[in-house]
Amino acid sequence: MHKMRVAAIINIAVAGLLVVSTIGCKSKGAKGGVGGDGPTLVESANLVDNVYDGIDSAAKGTSFRDLYAPVQGVAFAPVYFALDSYSLPPQEIAKIDLIGRHLSANASHVLIIEGHCDERGSNEYNLSLGENRALAVRSYLVNTGVAPDRIQTISYGEEKPAVAGNDESAWRLNRRGEFALFQK
Repeated sequence: MHKMRVAAIINIAVAGLLVVSTIGCKSKGAKGGVGGDGPTLVESANLVDNVYDGIDSAAKGTSFRDLYAPVQGVAFAPVYFALDSYSLPPQEIAKIDLIGRHLSANASHVLIIEGHCDERGSNEYNLSLGENRALAVRSYLVNTGVAPDRIQTISYGEEKPAVAGNDESAWRLNRRGEFALFQK
């Protein structure tokens, strides 16, 4: 009974945080899923639950950056997202498939997916959107057969822009997922 109460409280808290995170957005809530007509950020709790199934304590508690050496000589192109979206654009899927093939061929490699946003929207909203972007990529990779404990996510929100600027030419390059590869 006590465990059920704690689980219910945690679920309500997560849902509340997701609702609060969307309040600061200057436009409608972010769209998710592949193709753009998926759930809003508020509806993304199921995505998070599904993605984190089966991760061991090392993957949850300690960053791969602290555990392993970076892989030299291998870099993956960023995955770009539409405004207020964590939907995987169809034209970006080939980039993610390349990462999946690399991970399948290199069992000692692990991946951190970094979610980024442009400067529009509140800091809280952008951190949430960045995390949902990273989780969308992670979910895709897990669904293609990559072990969940080989992938971690982090959101930087708007804190690490790829390009400086206050127009769409800069913003479109800042709405991205980036990849850091490490070797066990």
